[in-house]
Amino acid sequence: MGEREAALTAPKLILETGGDSTVITPSRRYALGRDPTSDIVLTDPRVSWHHAELHVGDGHWIVDDTGSTNGTYAADGHRVVHLEIEPGTVLCLGSPADGPRCTFSALPEPTAVHPLPGRRPSGLTAITGSYRPPSSVMPLPTKVVRIGRAPDNDLVVGDLSVSRHHAELRAAPGGGYRIADLDSHNGTYLNGQAVREAPVGPGDLVGIGHSVFCLVGDELQEFVDTGDIDLDVEDLTVQVDGGRTLLDQVTFPVGQKCLLAVAGPSGAGKSTLLNALTGLRPADRGTVRYDGRDLYRDYAELRRRIGLVPQDDILHTQLPVRKALSYAAELRFPDDTAPEERAARVEEVIDELGLGKRADQVISSLSGGQRKRVSVALELLTKPSLLFLDEPTSGLDPGMDRSVMQMLRGLADDGRTVIVVTHSVLSLDLCDRLLLLAPGGRIAWYGPPGETLGHFGFAHWPDAFEAFENQTDRDWAGQFRASAPYRKYVSGPAGGPGDWPGALAPAERQQPEAGIVPAPPPRPRSWFGQVGTLCRRYASALAADRTFLAVMIALPFVMGAMAHALAGSRLNQDTALNALLILCVGGVLTGAANAVRELVKERTIYQRERAVGLSRSAYLCSKVVVLGTVTVVQAVVLTMVALIGVQLRPQGGSGVFLPPLLEITLAVALLSLSAMMLGLLISALVKKEEVTMPLLVLVAIVQVVFCGALLQLDHIPGLNQLSWLVPSRWALGAMAATIDLHTTVPGTLTDDPLFVHRQGVWLLDMGMLVVLAVAYGLVVARLLRRHEPAVMRR
Repeated sequence: MGEREAALTAPKLILETGGDSTVITPSRRYALGRDPTSDIVLTDPRVSWHHAELHVGDGHWIVDDTGSTNGTYAADGHRVVHLEIEPGTVLCLGSPADGPRCTFSALPEPTAVHPLPGRRPSGLTAITGSYRPPSSVMPLPTKVVRIGRAPDNDLVVGDLSVSRHHAELRAAPGGGYRIADLDSHNGTYLNGQAVREAPVGPGDLVGIGHSVFCLVGDELQEFVDTGDIDLDVEDLTVQVDGGRTLLDQVTFPVGQKCLLAVAGPSGAGKSTLLNALTGLRPADRGTVRYDGRDLYRDYAELRRRIGLVPQDDILHTQLPVRKALSYAAELRFPDDTAPEERAARVEEVIDELGLGKRADQVISSLSGGQRKRVSVALELLTKPSLLFLDEPTSGLDPGMDRSVMQMLRGLADDGRTVIVVTHSVLSLDLCDRLLLLAPGGRIAWYGPPGETLGHFGFAHWPDAFEAFENQTDRDWAGQFRASAPYRKYVSGPAGGPGDWPGALAPAERQQPEAGIVPAPPPRPRSWFGQVGTLCRRYASALAADRTFLAVMIALPFVMGAMAHALAGSRLNQDTALNALLILCVGGVLTGAANAVRELVKERTIYQRERAVGLSRSAYLCSKVVVLGTVTVVQAVVLTMVALIGVQLRPQGGSGVFLPPLLEITLAVALLSLSAMMLGLLISALVKKEEVTMPLLVLVAIVQVVFCGALLQLDHIPGLNQLSWLVPSRWALGAMAATIDLHTTVPGTLTDDPLFVHRQGVWLLDMGMLVVLAVAYGLVVARLLRRHEPAVMRR
């Protein structure tokens, strides 16, 4: 604890090197050198690869030369190996005369910054660990500043996630300012929380798209998140029922433009860590700081800056690359985004990932590595600063493995922080850092991959992973905490938002203020816009699935032909009941078969889209609209093939309300819709697509047994009431009422109250089909919620 306590007494300083400024915090060490993974990178050739290190000792900042070739020099030209640092200290690296200069200065007090006349302030540090200048500065308005994407705004934000007219900063009559959201699609945030209208004071953070605005002195300063952010993880702990620990006080830093690999044996907590870092399943204890901001507290705003590529495909693989990305862009960008704007962004990510030659190729025909590139392209549409990937090289050959990792290396070099969970050790040399988790969710190593095996004392990776399994008593985490690499590579929490001059401390920001009008969490598109896009995308995916199309077309004709063969030329005592039974079976099979796989096979896609704002009801509605349309058409074909030319009431008379053929068609259509909703319920309930077909057979058997064509259900207590939950029971009743089945087929079996040729009975039968369909739909919506990210279950 002595080193830690001493660190807390040392001040934070500003280190300026070559025009760049960085706030150095005493809770961590900083490596200086030409190595791109250094905390402070200097590209001058006279600087050594690992030149020097900054750290705190005895309450003072210290620089240690780490054996550099050309030396480290004080301002007076003397070469130094160990030197105490204070505000005003100047170091020269590589040459005392003209080597790169490192100048240290005190961090300004946390008060508003008032720029000198004719000069802009040098920057703020509230949400980031680096001392960077604002992207733009403008005088505070005397009346109103309108912010948005359109050129006619006072402050134009060139970000597709921002609405054309997004928000207004208004000068209040009694002094001060208020931020007002202009019904934007992605929302306006005050200190991480969505608001419709709220007062804004000095130091408050107003989030719009990838930009953060702050009132500083008499200026409105904008800071654009371009991707160069830090991620600081401290003491993450996750426990499950029974007290079992999945993550145990996991702490590590992730620097800007870093490619971090997370590895470890099965069950070590890699997936749990991924969920905690992305905010999908927040840790029970600990913090994740996104550039100094609490990710969990400000998740509503920051979630769109995080990209996640799970193991499974997150696009409909039946579609071509460009079309699939275009649909995704429609869902993720606001309604007022012009088609050409979305198309341009799609082409940008296609070019960035080298997919130009395959843009019109169906995704399912691509190689495993190219399919993973398409999934990455989807996440890059919104320009995330943090990109997470779960086992992107799983199942790929070594060449594809290397190709995917080289792609991730390039994405990190382009200005993103990339974190990849992997079992493969083939390309760890491309990563800047490796986080190795031991069983129990504890850190066994964090640092450069090349130093890992030496730390453990093994020559090969298989030996290390075998040791995790066999040496269960070894304290992997304790040994790492006691090692020099731990002190060198693992830091405490970096400076928080309160370190930004003029910014409020986190505790202050969380206090509710009078006059705030909270806003519900926004969605990327309007509900109707989402439904329209989802319907078009789903219809395109179904149309591209030739096997599904063939089954959909053939099934009603086959079942209809069977029913027609049983019906003959007219429905009489020998044919009527069997023909109606086949119609029931055909209606159930067409409806349920259409839907029974549709939710479980898209579960990964739904979970990812739900995490970025997809409406649950819009998703379900799109399934009902598209599948319902298909199902109704099939029901009409089935009924017409079965009954065209058949005399439905040989004894004479009409239907209850309408001609018999029309009433039976309506009954079969409602039965098919109810069966479709039952199929969706099964699809939402199961965990694997393989079990849906056996359940479909079971559903068909249940419909036959409980429809009333084989058993006289109305005289069997309990069984009769159970049959009320079966759609075919009511559908057979409606058709029997239409043709007055008891008159055509006299007997105790047809002497059923639900078969009576009366208006009230027919309306009850039809109405119960509607009630069952709605009830199934409500259960499906509830089951969909169960499969969503924890943060979206509301």
